[in-house]
Amino acid sequence: MTIHLPKILVIAGSDSGGGAGIQADIKAITMMGGFAMTAVTAITVQNTLSVSDVHPVPVPIITAQIRAVLSDLGADAIKTGMLHSAAVINAVAEVLSEYEVPLIVDPVMVATSGSRLLEMDAVASLKQALIPMATIVTPNVPEAEILADRSITTRDDMLAAARIIKQLGPRSVLLKGGHLASSQVHDLLFTTEEDYRWFDSPRIATTSTHGTGCTLASAIATLLAKGLPVASAVEQARNYVQVAIATAPGFGRGHGPLNHLHPLQRQ
Repeated sequence: MTIHLPKILVIAGSDSGGGAGIQADIKAITMMGGFAMTAVTAITVQNTLSVSDVHPVPVPIITAQIRAVLSDLGADAIKTGMLHSAAVINAVAEVLSEYEVPLIVDPVMVATSGSRLLEMDAVASLKQALIPMATIVTPNVPEAEILADRSITTRDDMLAAARIIKQLGPRSVLLKGGHLASSQVHDLLFTTEEDYRWFDSPRIATTSTHGTGCTLASAIATLLAKGLPVASAVEQARNYVQVAIATAPGFGRGHGPLNHLHPLQRQ
């Protein structure tokens, strides 16, 4: 009997602490019922407290990983995470332009611990080369402030920033509002002026938030690979992440990892 597993290629960095990056991506994709494949862009030295070093993978090795996977196994969706330099972004965008599958771009710029994961001169390449190809781009508030070049402190600011980011060319923008000071977490899915939706959920008082963006984007990628509409994929992925935060194991002395292994929403 043949079992259909949607195949998701993740192009991102490795997290030695296991809470974010490739490690979180694999866990989330597996729990959402997908088959994870990877192209590692960087090896980071990190734990729940900080990122103390980053070893970039050479660009030809990154693109070779992508081509090796796609030429043989193929992919039903592709998700990008940490792409630390303009050279990496441009090379990845060039390779991915040859393929027609849903692309989820998580514009990783800063780790939860505050460590920078994207060179500032790479932002232009992200905006010009990769985001225009995206089915959905998933910035948090600090990332959206950089992409939209404006301050975000309210829901109205989020809507204005999403409009600006949408003009870069992605089909949809999921602007995550977790960094705003509020008892509720407000996320905005913006596709057009007539088609946008707010997702609201209670804020969970915890420091176990390491890897939430990676986890959410990979869960969305898996659900899109299964054929779900974008709004449904976002809703189910948010539910998965909410429970993963609420049931986090409490590891580490800083921003701890989520509980990726709970079974909610696996289909």
